[in-house]
Amino acid sequence: MAHKTEFVIPRPTSGDLIDAIIDDHRVMEALLRDIRDSTADRDGARRACAALLVAHSEAEEEKVYPTLRRKTDEVGEHEADHGEEEHAEGLVAMLELLEAKGTDTQKFDDAAEKLSNYLYHHFVEEELTILNPARTELSDAQRADLGSAFLAARSELLDSDCGDVENVRRLVKEAVADGTIESTDIPDAPAD
Repeated sequence: MAHKTEFVIPRPTSGDLIDAIIDDHRVMEALLRDIRDSTADRDGARRACAALLVAHSEAEEEKVYPTLRRKTDEVGEHEADHGEEEHAEGLVAMLELLEAKGTDTQKFDDAAEKLSNYLYHHFVEEELTILNPARTELSDAQRADLGSAFLAARSELLDSDCGDVENVRRLVKEAVADGTIESTDIPDAPAD
């Protein structure tokens, strides 16, 4: 029998950008483990993961990617656009998980596996292609300022119940409409 757990998303207000983003990745990894664990509060974990995924992605796209495009040589339009595409694909996979009616079905398990595939792929690529240049090309002060801006935007989004299924559905529709992704029909695992 699954036990109910209160999932608390850490809410720091300041810190190095790199640390803040990687901390979010690690929290999402822990939530994904709970989503896959049939004895855990899978519904609570998916709701917490949805909220953090949306807040994290939107805050990065609003505060981090534009700044890194301007201030680094290695993070250009391609890297930022690819990050936004991977965020949209992650939201599609998250929407499939949120729309699964129960947490003890094959549909839920398949959606959990798909979401895990997309998020892990994104974490690795982002840490290699976006965070590594930020480590070497931004000063400590710039990373701290950007970290504070990212965390403030993220907290504001978390306060707005951004992981609600209707909001995730809206974000997915916007991503298709603006051409970030071609459709909501994504494969079970991301392509490189």
